[in-house]
Amino acid sequence: MASTIKKHNFSAGPAILPQSVLKEASQAVKNFNGIGLSILEISHRSPEFDAVIKEAESLVREIAGIDDSYAVLFLTGGASSQFYMTPMNLLGEDETAAYIDTGTWSSKAIKEAKNFGDIDIIASSKDRNYSYIPKRFKKPQDAAYLHITSNNTISGTQFHKFPDVGAPLICDMSSDIFSRPIDVSKFGMIYAGAQKNLGPSGVTLVILKKELVGRSGRVLPTMLNYQTHIDKGSMFNTPPTYPIYVLMLTLRWIKGKGGLEAIEKMNKSKARLLYKEIDSNPCFTGTVDKKDRSLMNVCFLPTKDEYAAPFLDMCTKAGISGVKGHRSVGGFRASIYNAMPRRSVKVLVDLMQEFAAKHG
Repeated sequence: MASTIKKHNFSAGPAILPQSVLKEASQAVKNFNGIGLSILEISHRSPEFDAVIKEAESLVREIAGIDDSYAVLFLTGGASSQFYMTPMNLLGEDETAAYIDTGTWSSKAIKEAKNFGDIDIIASSKDRNYSYIPKRFKKPQDAAYLHITSNNTISGTQFHKFPDVGAPLICDMSSDIFSRPIDVSKFGMIYAGAQKNLGPSGVTLVILKKELVGRSGRVLPTMLNYQTHIDKGSMFNTPPTYPIYVLMLTLRWIKGKGGLEAIEKMNKSKARLLYKEIDSNPCFTGTVDKKDRSLMNVCFLPTKDEYAAPFLDMCTKAGISGVKGHRSVGGFRASIYNAMPRRSVKVLVDLMQEFAAKHG
């Protein structure tokens, strides 16, 4: 019988999860905490699941240092639903919201927000195919909020310093949430689809300053009103129980690793290893300004077009999955989220060196 190849999963999302989390989560599908029922079939109103969602919220607060002035919510619809829920709830009809455009997802957020008020795009990196983070921009005057996307999965850029403009800062952190320490007090709201660093797809984490809720003056559908979910503790309707459970296990894993400081150290080590190879290998070149390179999504191109297919073929044979770049950028993208072990990055680097020895 042929041996099973260990897959090195560089997928941009849904993405790699810690092996210990997968093991415990799979056991819970068969028998959750020894109660003789699957986590998939217990009531969301049961004491067993009540303990899960409460622990998940407690861990979010503990890991990120979040006080009671913020609500912690577990919602559905992905970050894409937050593109319109944010302006619906936080932007008055006669107000202006400021946005910084750094890629596909911020562009989608801008499109949705325009349905609810005036939108001021105060900065954009579209002029260079989103290959950098804008540094100079006008401060929005009396803006209801400033919205940014902290990490751009498609283009491979990341805010390494968050802007301070005097308006509440709203941040889509879907692809770098809990990858580094964050000062939550600098934000009015943070939201993130779980499927990069927090768990499987299906649940969206929202961290929201309570005092911002209800400012739009709109009559909102019940399910699209943040106050509904605050009042009901994310349990107004049946929540995505299994994704929340896996998210809780992943938060336990983050805490067990030493918290966000330790996670950031691991992530920087992986990124340094890979970017060093990109910068020194004659067969590959980076796509992003060095000072704005993402620690989560490493994007690079072949120095010759004819290198792309044979390199991807070598990756497949080596058990390396998910490195083909997004169609709008091309080339390659290695997503090295929290759960990606450094040894897998080393396998990719070794393969790049092997490729250069044959083709460079």
